[in-house]
Amino acid sequence: MSMDARASAGRRRRLYGWLALAAAVVLAAFGIWSRFHTVSNLKAQAADAAIPRVQVVSATAAPAQRTLVLPGSISAWYEAPIFAQVSGYILRWYKDYGAPVKKGDVLATISAPEVDAQYQAARADLATAQARYQLAVVTAQRWAALSGTQAVAQQDVDIKRADEVAQRAVVAAAQQSVARYAAMVAFKTLVAPFDGVVIARNTDIGDYVNAAGGDASLRASATPLFSVADMHALRVFVSVPQEYSTFLAPGLQATLTLPQSPERQISAQVLTTANAVRPTSRTVVTELTLPNPNHALWPGTYVDVHFTFPGDPGLLIAPAQAILFRSAGTQVALVGPDNRIHLQDVVLGRNLGTTIEVRSGLRASDSFVANPSLGLLEGQQVKIVQPVEGYQPRPGRPMLQRAGSRSPSAAPPPFSAQAAKERAAASQPGAATAP
Repeated sequence: MSMDARASAGRRRRLYGWLALAAAVVLAAFGIWSRFHTVSNLKAQAADAAIPRVQVVSATAAPAQRTLVLPGSISAWYEAPIFAQVSGYILRWYKDYGAPVKKGDVLATISAPEVDAQYQAARADLATAQARYQLAVVTAQRWAALSGTQAVAQQDVDIKRADEVAQRAVVAAAQQSVARYAAMVAFKTLVAPFDGVVIARNTDIGDYVNAAGGDASLRASATPLFSVADMHALRVFVSVPQEYSTFLAPGLQATLTLPQSPERQISAQVLTTANAVRPTSRTVVTELTLPNPNHALWPGTYVDVHFTFPGDPGLLIAPAQAILFRSAGTQVALVGPDNRIHLQDVVLGRNLGTTIEVRSGLRASDSFVANPSLGLLEGQQVKIVQPVEGYQPRPGRPMLQRAGSRSPSAAPPPFSAQAAKERAAASQPGAATAP
């Protein structure tokens, strides 16, 4: 090989070497740059993920009127359980379920031979006592006629007079015994205490009954033979929460609806309240009345009682889940224009279930976290996200829109990885909590 050829081959080898070195340098530089870029992106994503995602809401004005629906129970105007006053066997019953009765109508008769025998014995004892009393009267008169003579002593005269008085007392006692057994004989006939309807018959011919009506200890566990209800008017009992007790007054109108016919509205009015709050439920027992001339409603019926109470439009309504209960008091987590948290003290009013009244400390223009975490701190930066589809954090008002955010009705933005991450973070149950 000539010298020129060898020199040309050496130059080519050196060129290839420089090209390989340059390629290695470029590949090394690209790898370093790619690794640095990846680490920078990871740091940025980690820093972004460390910012809590929250949903914000605003308070709404309290309505001018508030409707409260409570469960109620209908009772008869009068309802009387009829117990047996004497022990014996049911001889016959005359009124069945649903039978209309007048005051004094016979419901059933009881066969009580023992009571009849005791009544006859009491009458015999009365006749004996009366005979002895008559004898004592005649004897006392005779001895009184001999008083002051040598025939009798004054002591004997006084004894005969005292015996007359004693026999008169025995007659009175025998008369009371006869009256007692006569009343028991009358109790063999069960009668209706007032005009009404028989709503229960718990006995039949031949049943043995005890004198539960005359013994309080037996009556507590005994079953009444009949129950009679006066349904010309009805009473409705409902337990009203304590916070509405100031609106309860005689004459307050309410509307009743039945579960089987909710379209039918029945008017009733408040008659009285218990004027006391039950400690176990913090409710006030309220009694309403309504006429029932056709007996269309029955005792024991369940009804929904609709009250309309005046509201307070000057107050604000906030979701109950937006309230923070801390040692410092009740607070809401306000979100400022710089997306930083400010813990604002608020004074609450009535609890309305899913919402609650805010009496002070909040303005209608304030934006606050819908479901704050107890880990949120004063001045902490947050990122606002839109709620998932179908979630409404507060009824009756759309989601608060901020600059740069799209309306729920607007077209969706183009897909991006960052937007996908934000939507995924918002859909998690803990999206509104601090990490």
